[in-house]
Amino acid sequence: MSLFYLNLLRLVTFLPIFAIAAEPEPPQRFNVCQTLKSKFPARISFPTDQVYTQSLESYYSGQERALHPRCIFKPTNTAEVSTFIRTITQGQYGKAAAPFAIRGGGHTLFGGAANVDGGVTVDMRAMNNVALSADKKVAHIGGGSVFSEVYPQIVPYNRTVMGGRVPGIAVGGFTTGGGVNFLSREHGWSCDNIYGYEVVLASGQVVYATAALYSDLWLALKGGSNNFGIITRFDLAAFEQGIMWGGVINFNYTKEVIASQAKAFSDFMTPKNFDNAADVGIILGFANNTFHVGDSLFYTKPIANPPVFKQFLDIPSLPGNTLSLDNVANTVTSFGRFLPDKLSRGTELVYSFHNSDVALYSQLISTWESGTKVLAHIPGIQLQYLIQPQPVTNGTNSLGLTPGQTDIVLCVITGAYANAADDAAVLKQLQSIVSQHESILRRKGLYIPYKYMNYADITQDVIGSYGHRNKARLQDVSRKYDPNGLFQTGVPGGFKLFT
Repeated sequence: MSLFYLNLLRLVTFLPIFAIAAEPEPPQRFNVCQTLKSKFPARISFPTDQVYTQSLESYYSGQERALHPRCIFKPTNTAEVSTFIRTITQGQYGKAAAPFAIRGGGHTLFGGAANVDGGVTVDMRAMNNVALSADKKVAHIGGGSVFSEVYPQIVPYNRTVMGGRVPGIAVGGFTTGGGVNFLSREHGWSCDNIYGYEVVLASGQVVYATAALYSDLWLALKGGSNNFGIITRFDLAAFEQGIMWGGVINFNYTKEVIASQAKAFSDFMTPKNFDNAADVGIILGFANNTFHVGDSLFYTKPIANPPVFKQFLDIPSLPGNTLSLDNVANTVTSFGRFLPDKLSRGTELVYSFHNSDVALYSQLISTWESGTKVLAHIPGIQLQYLIQPQPVTNGTNSLGLTPGQTDIVLCVITGAYANAADDAAVLKQLQSIVSQHESILRRKGLYIPYKYMNYADITQDVIGSYGHRNKARLQDVSRKYDPNGLFQTGVPGGFKLFT
């Protein structure tokens, strides 16, 4: 479904000269940027520089664009990242002279996830090298690589990696948070399929973590986010992949269509109907006081209209679907056309549960419909409720999920709107809808506590949802490799381990 968002004029308040003079820039933080500039003249940009402005404007959400780091550092290799860590800690192991953020694609909605006010933002996107191993089974990908730029480089070899399904998603946050891909019903989360990480630790030391070397760190990075170091290279499984089928199909929003969608999805998620090549999403939307519904259907084999999707395809649809046979790179580009390039403001919350009958989905959708109407007066409001399968994990991660489960559903409710003044109201109502959904699921014994990081809001306890044992293990790994907590306090954004 095409979405559009309001562009707002920002009001600039000019302060009197004496007020400006009364609040000088913190000299310590200023000196950090100047010191970095002396070491990396071509890598540091300031608010007056075009490179700085371009980096800031490329964040997906208004919340992240509203933050203004004192400078932005754009490394091009691992040695530069190591020097950066040693510089910002000023030789004091684990203590930062200024807060910093680690930025890849910049797609997380809440502020501070990959940007920092008054500190240093490390923009990793210049570290975007891509190389396949000699046997084409491993893709070596730079720590700032964007998957929509990776796919075209490996499609000629009939290979793919488990990256984002829409353009602009980078490897760092995506894989360290889990990662959902077209192949996730067959191979699990993206993080389940990473062989090795090159990581710069809090000391500036560079290590290569695998299942055999630094294995505790290797496992922690599979769901542990930005809590352990700056990852400068990812070695991902490269899967054989030729032409696939998929796209988006839209429908009139009627009771009959919604009932048919509920039945089709419930049946699709029944284990006896499991097809590991199939990925589906029901996309319910609300904008301009009107409801919309569409399906994203993808099949990783070169088969048009595969039988597993028959119930969805039998629902009377609107003209103009994008279902086609194509390679992964083009499929991702096409899917991205249904999303806005940026959001003025945005909030999303996530939850998961075991599949059930048609009545459950009807109840969840009805509750969502009622909840959306409360926000109808918000300027620019557009709401989305996405219902999709959760990856079938192989267990090679820190997420605390049972391997091999094919009936887990992953839902995300998103609100996009125009004004920062409405942040609290939108979040409160989305939380209310999710709370009602979770209460329904708990009463039916279907709820699972896991929260998928990449769809979660900062108010949700993602790390805690992995379970006490996994959280404790992640904390132990942090204490071992980052004993003074550089990536807990020096990198304040994101989901932290000791909160």
